[in-house]
Amino acid sequence: MSLLEQINSPSDLRRFNDRELQVLAEEIRGFMIDTVSKVGGHLAPSLGVVELTIALHSVLSSPHDKIIWDVGHQCYAHKIITGRRDRFHTIRQHGGLSGFPSPAESEHDIVGTGHSSTSISYGVGITEAIRIATGSGEGAGEEGAGADEPAKVAADAGSGRVACVIGDGALTGGIAYEALNQAGHLRTPLIVILNDNEMSIRPNVGAISQYLNRLRLDPTLSKLREELEHGIDRIPGIRGGMRSLKESMKALLVPGMLFEELGFAYVGIIDGHDIKALRRSIRAAIEIERPVLIHIKTTKGKGYEPAEARPDAFHGIAPFTVSTGEAIKKPGPITYTEAFGRGLARVARTDERVAAITAAMASGTGLSHFESEFPERFFDVGIAEEHAVTFAAGLAIGGMKPVVAIYSTFLQRSFDQLVQDVGLQELPVVIALDRAGLVGDDGPTHHGCFDMAYLRLVPGMTVMAPADEAELQHMIYTALRLGRPVAVRYPRAPGRGVPMPESFQELPLGKADIIDRGEGALLLGIGTGVGICRRAARLLVERHGLRPTVVNARFVKPLDEELIRSLAAEHELVVTVEEGTITGGFGSAVTDLFAEESRPVRRFALPDRFIPHGNRNQLLKEAGLSPEAVAGFVAGKLLGEKIIPAERRKASGEE
Repeated sequence: MSLLEQINSPSDLRRFNDRELQVLAEEIRGFMIDTVSKVGGHLAPSLGVVELTIALHSVLSSPHDKIIWDVGHQCYAHKIITGRRDRFHTIRQHGGLSGFPSPAESEHDIVGTGHSSTSISYGVGITEAIRIATGSGEGAGEEGAGADEPAKVAADAGSGRVACVIGDGALTGGIAYEALNQAGHLRTPLIVILNDNEMSIRPNVGAISQYLNRLRLDPTLSKLREELEHGIDRIPGIRGGMRSLKESMKALLVPGMLFEELGFAYVGIIDGHDIKALRRSIRAAIEIERPVLIHIKTTKGKGYEPAEARPDAFHGIAPFTVSTGEAIKKPGPITYTEAFGRGLARVARTDERVAAITAAMASGTGLSHFESEFPERFFDVGIAEEHAVTFAAGLAIGGMKPVVAIYSTFLQRSFDQLVQDVGLQELPVVIALDRAGLVGDDGPTHHGCFDMAYLRLVPGMTVMAPADEAELQHMIYTALRLGRPVAVRYPRAPGRGVPMPESFQELPLGKADIIDRGEGALLLGIGTGVGICRRAARLLVERHGLRPTVVNARFVKPLDEELIRSLAAEHELVVTVEEGTITGGFGSAVTDLFAEESRPVRRFALPDRFIPHGNRNQLLKEAGLSPEAVAGFVAGKLLGEKIIPAERRKASGEE
C-alpha cells in the first residue's frame, strides 16, 4: 500500500517521519499530474506547494487550526490530504469537487477563495475573533443576552492558530498590505507564509517583486545581521546613541525589513521543498505570540518538467498528454479573447496613442500580441485591478487611449474607480471585460455574472456586448473613437467562426441591429444572448411555423429605445436574453423602458443566486438560458403549447 493510500485525514500524517513525508510528496505529485491530465485544472500552482501543504497539516491540527489559502489555485494537495482523495477525479467537474477551497465541501476549507490578496485579512479577522471569544482580548466575558455568543464562536472556530498562505504575486494587491498593517498594529498572533515562486500567472512586476528578488539572492544577510548585532552588544558601554547604530545596521542588513517594520517577526528564506525545514519553522512560529511571516522559496510546477519549464501555461491547463505536456486541443474557431487581442493590435498600428493594461493576465486576456508588438505602450500592473483602472485614467488625462483588459469577475474590485476616477471625470478609458458570463469549471468565484448590472449604474458609461468575434473587433475600434468611458464585455468561448473583418467599422452609438424581421414575438438578445435568440427562432420556424423578430441589441447602455419601442408595438411578446444576472442587467433596462406602460417583458437571464462550477453549456441549460427554453416560452404563449426538449423527444421515440 502506498503512503498516499494511508492518508484519509491530516492526522494520519503524524505517523510518518520527515523522510516518509518527502516520499509522500512525490506520490501526491504523481497523483495530481495523472488526474489533471484527464480533467484539466490549476496544476503548476498546486505542484509547487505539496511539501508546504504536508508540513502545515503535519504540524497544525486542522480544522481547529485554520489554514487559509490565498486565491486557492494551489489547494489540490490540501484537498487530497483532507479526505477528498477518492473524489479528486471529479475536480472542477459538474457536481464534483470545486477547484478552489469551499466551506460547503469540507470543514478544512475555512473560507471560499478565488480572488487574490484576501487571505491575511481573513486571517486577522478570524484570529481576533478567536482571541475575543476565548477571553484573551478586550470585551471577552461580558454578561448579558449575548454573553453566550462568543463562546459559541470559540467552539466552532477552535482555539488554535491561523496560518495564511499567500503568494508573492498576490502581494501586489493592496488589501494584503492593509491587513499586514493591522496585524502588526494589533500584534495579532498570526502566521503568514509567503510562498515566493517569482510568479503569479506570469513573472511578477513592480518594486515589491524586486525587493523579494534581493532577498532571494542574498539569504545570508540574516546570519550576517545576527552576528553584527551580537558583536555590537558585546562592546562594553554600548548605550543610548549607539543603539541607533544597531538599528541602522539592522535596517541595512536584515532580510524582510519591510515586514519587520510592519510588526512581523520575519523568518526566511526557507527552502519550500524541504519538509523538515518547513516543519521546524512552523513549529517555531507557533511559539511566538505575535505576527510571524515565514518566507519560503518554491518552484512553480515542481516535479513535472513541462510545468516547471512553462508554469504560465500550466497555471490553468486543459486536459493534456503527460509524456509531452501538450494540451489536447479541439479544432474550432478562434476565441473572443484571441479576436480581441488581434483586433487591438491592429488598431494600435495606426494610432500611437492606444495603450494596453493588464493585471498580471497578458496571455489570459489576449494582450500577448500587443505586448510583443508595442512593449513601450504595454503595462502589466500586477494583481492590482483597482490601480489598473485609475492608472488608465491617468494615461487618459495625459492624452493616451488606454484599454484595460480584465476578467469580468476581477473588475468587480474596481467599481469605485470606475465611478470616481473614470466615470465622474468623463475620461476615455476602454474596459475590455473578458470571461463575461459563465466561465464553467472555475465556478462562482470566476463567473462574470454582474458586470452589465453594475456598469449600467455608472453615469456616462457606454456598455457594449458583441454577438460574434468579428463584431467584437468593430466594438473595440468604436470604443477607442468615442472619447468617453466604454466597457465591452465578451465571453470565455470560441467565436461563431465568422470571417474576421478586413477593415473596422465604427458602430453608431446606441443603435441595435435587426437580424430578422418577423411577427408575434420580439426576441432581443445581447452578447451571447443573440445566438440563443437565433437558435430559438429556428426552432420556432421548424416546429411551429412561427417566425419571430430577432434583434442584436449591441448596446446595454445607451439602449436603442426608439427601435425597441417601435418594434414592441408591433409584437405580442417582448423577450430579452442575456448571459448576465437577471437583477439589474439588460433585461432590467428594457423592463425599465416600459415601466410606465405596464408592458410585460419576459427576461431570460442568469438567476439571482451564485452558480456552481461545471460545463458552461450544461450550466446555461440548467439556468434556463437555452434556445429550447426561449422557444418553449414563445410557443406556449402564442400557440398554447410547449416545445418538448430534445432529450425528452428522443426518450419518447419522437426522434
